[in-house]
Amino acid sequence: MVARREKVILVAGGAGFVGSHLCKKFLGQGHKVTCVDNFLTGDISNVRALLDDPNFQLLRHDICDPLKWPGPIDEIYNMACAASPSRYQSDPIHTAKTCFQGTLNLLDLAEEKNARILQSSTSEVYGDPEVSLQSEDYLGNVNICGPRACYDEGKRISETLMWEYGTHRGVETRIARIFNTYGPYMHPEDGRVVSNFVVQALQGDDITIYGTGQQTRSFCFISDLVEGLTRLMASGEKMPVNLGNPVEFTMLELAEQVIAKTGSRGSKLAYQPLPQDDPQQRRPDITRAKMILDWAPRVSLSDGLDMTVSWYRDRLIADRDAAAIAGQ
Repeated sequence: MVARREKVILVAGGAGFVGSHLCKKFLGQGHKVTCVDNFLTGDISNVRALLDDPNFQLLRHDICDPLKWPGPIDEIYNMACAASPSRYQSDPIHTAKTCFQGTLNLLDLAEEKNARILQSSTSEVYGDPEVSLQSEDYLGNVNICGPRACYDEGKRISETLMWEYGTHRGVETRIARIFNTYGPYMHPEDGRVVSNFVVQALQGDDITIYGTGQQTRSFCFISDLVEGLTRLMASGEKMPVNLGNPVEFTMLELAEQVIAKTGSRGSKLAYQPLPQDDPQQRRPDITRAKMILDWAPRVSLSDGLDMTVSWYRDRLIADRDAAAIAGQ
């Protein structure tokens, strides 16, 4: 049997939620991994356990600046960009710059190193969709001058850059359109719906529901997404591929499950106005992922929430203990 060759893999945004899971997976497979992160939203605690691994390297760097690399690189995963609305809207110009200039810089690096590169795009390229399910050939309904545009349009231009470098410069590019993903190592203050609901419920706070709560999302557990990303990278597919769980839930249904899983008795539903351009519906068509990658999510929302709630419960206890020690 021929041993699998050790790869050199660079994960931009590697201290973030998805990026840190990728780093751990690749190290477990015996590859050399460099985590590149500017720590605007990345969390050092996500990769602290990896720092003593001789195959792991941590580089504090903003991909908006060119990245010089002395040695070989086989694969680049671009997971760099704040993904929750509260975080990417806090500095919208930097968000747009990360999507454009950051992607451009990594593509130049991929071209220089003859490396394969995967772009983490998003279901947000579909905007507030007028069709259900959303397939890769749907062109979207995006407001280019609204509060979400820095991210939505930023990801759209990053896809364009990937396409152009793949078509005209021969770079091996891959594009993943990621739908709502959740699980351990998402920061408690991330701002996305699952982390919001779980943290609020564990703390006995009211659950914030925007609008009527009838808007829907489809939730993919992190291990399923990571498997889809690695399969896409290993494939020969250059066009965008949806990665997400097509099972759809309303926000009210999610809130009910979270309250039940956490055993919260003090949490009630607190209704707030719906933010501008907030999508009413999200449900991926994953036909292409099934056909091309032989991939489909396996973890149910119920099972995924069990693992997620357990991790957040431990994280909140650790954060409280650390704060108490710091206050002594």
